[in-house]
Amino acid sequence: MTQLELLAPAKNLECGIAAIDHGADAVYIGAPRFGARAAAGNSVEDIRTLCLHAHQFAARVYVTVNTILYDDELQATQLLIQQLYDAGVDAILVQDMGILKMSLPPIALHASTQTDNRTADKVRWLRSLGFRRVVLARELSVDEIAEIHRQVSDVELEVFVHGALCVSYSGLCYVSQHCFQRSANRGECAQFCRMKFDMLDADGRELEHQRYLLSLKDMNQLQHLEELIDAGACSFKIEGRLKDASYVKNVVAAYSQRLDAVIAKHPDAYCRASKGRVSYSFTPNLKKTFNRGFTTYFLHGRQPDIFSPDTPKAMGEFVGTVKELRHDSFNVAGTASFANGDGLCFINADHELEGFRVNRAQGNRLFPYQMPNNLRSGMALYRNYDQEFERLLSRPTSERKLPISMHLSVTDDGFCLSANGVSVSVPCEHQVANKLQHENIQRQLSKLGGTIYECCEVTFDDGFNYFIPNSLLSELRRLLVEALNNPSNPCSDTAGHTVLSVSSNEPVPRYAYSYLYNIANRLSRDFYHTDAISAYEIKSEDGPVMQCRHCLRYALGYCVKHGGKHPAWKEPLSLRLADGRQFRLEFDCKNCQMNVYASR
Repeated sequence: MTQLELLAPAKNLECGIAAIDHGADAVYIGAPRFGARAAAGNSVEDIRTLCLHAHQFAARVYVTVNTILYDDELQATQLLIQQLYDAGVDAILVQDMGILKMSLPPIALHASTQTDNRTADKVRWLRSLGFRRVVLARELSVDEIAEIHRQVSDVELEVFVHGALCVSYSGLCYVSQHCFQRSANRGECAQFCRMKFDMLDADGRELEHQRYLLSLKDMNQLQHLEELIDAGACSFKIEGRLKDASYVKNVVAAYSQRLDAVIAKHPDAYCRASKGRVSYSFTPNLKKTFNRGFTTYFLHGRQPDIFSPDTPKAMGEFVGTVKELRHDSFNVAGTASFANGDGLCFINADHELEGFRVNRAQGNRLFPYQMPNNLRSGMALYRNYDQEFERLLSRPTSERKLPISMHLSVTDDGFCLSANGVSVSVPCEHQVANKLQHENIQRQLSKLGGTIYECCEVTFDDGFNYFIPNSLLSELRRLLVEALNNPSNPCSDTAGHTVLSVSSNEPVPRYAYSYLYNIANRLSRDFYHTDAISAYEIKSEDGPVMQCRHCLRYALGYCVKHGGKHPAWKEPLSLRLADGRQFRLEFDCKNCQMNVYASR
């Protein structure tokens, strides 16, 4: 039976626990250093605490150690990995191949999406090095995922299913380093793709003015999990290590329920990778938490509406259109209900996003703190902060319990209580009851409030009819819970980790430019058997600073290959920032890819 894993982000310990409690089978979290989100580091002690919580439910904890490393960081990285292993971490995500040359504990290593995993050849090479799992590029279609699984069926495939999208293939974006000396490969992305650009033709004619031409919508594959499962993916990753706990609660709950529904259709083929049953006190709604609008990206090939040129910010859910305006209020035509404190927004006539807060809501008449000057009748209105929903998520919203079946039996000098392969005994006189005691015994043993367990049944030896004092039943219950919680009987199976190899008969994937290997330290040079290659962060070259599947020719309706109009402009095109810096666009139609070059 195939285990399916819902993998959630953890900004910190609070978010990690929230993810587990709301149904995640695993979480990924940043360590104090060397994670691909420099602003989302956590202490080893917090990670140890998260492991203890997760492992109660056989859920796993993965830690991101997926930046490229410099020589003076190698020793600290090796020490950190040992500390993470000692803390109980189940795997680490890796980008820098120099890590394979270190003396490592037997911890599982996953190939991060930063290693640019978009072909079967690349996945096969990583598997030959001993990687148990490969995190695939976000840009792959369901057919491409299926083909990789067909060719390399003995490696776990992890795919992104929700959250923010990088416009460049991960690991191959150097524009932050070029523009701001902030390396995306070292967790310091400057969000270049969320900036405004003019688009110019070869004659300097302005084709687009100050638009967010590289800002993609957010991924949402909630309705396509079954397709991804059929394609061979086994881990479904939610992006968002900078998101807060309310985001994690809502998104994890939505995907966990959906994954359970898919498994219910195929109970003999699939199961969840962790244990426990989750109950929720709210109904998840993905439109109500941060999103830039949703896209399935390239799941079914090229789609025309994957980017958001008017704003890189969250617009939230559509709630109606503006109707009658007065000097201090306006009406909304629609069925949504509103609350004092809601955050609303709209796109004005200049294609700019404007937002405001609702001071008072009277039905569908809204009184803002200050009336927006550019609000007009007929404009679409969106809610990007739902006061009532956020208030709901700020409270406890889920309970995760491990169902257990107890069995009470007789011993020579007392009674034995068993569950989940664990048994505890107490001495007690065998006193035959005047009437059957099963109902009272079941009621007393089922009082598991305050623990992670819930009793689904109590069974007895044949002919069992003894009187047992309630105090003794309570003691049996307490001892059983202690035994179930005993670290010597962990729920999480962390054994059997692959020992990695640094040699392989598989050919090393080839790149057109040497800096794309991201070699920044001596161990990585040893791994690739070269002294001549340096990462872009050390020595820049004249190759592309971004490689994108998102294509502006296609997005603007001028890709003849896909039925678009024949462009009247003269190429090459370029993008221009507000400060005047320009970036040349190259349309690699053979590979259906757009490359971005920095002008020197």
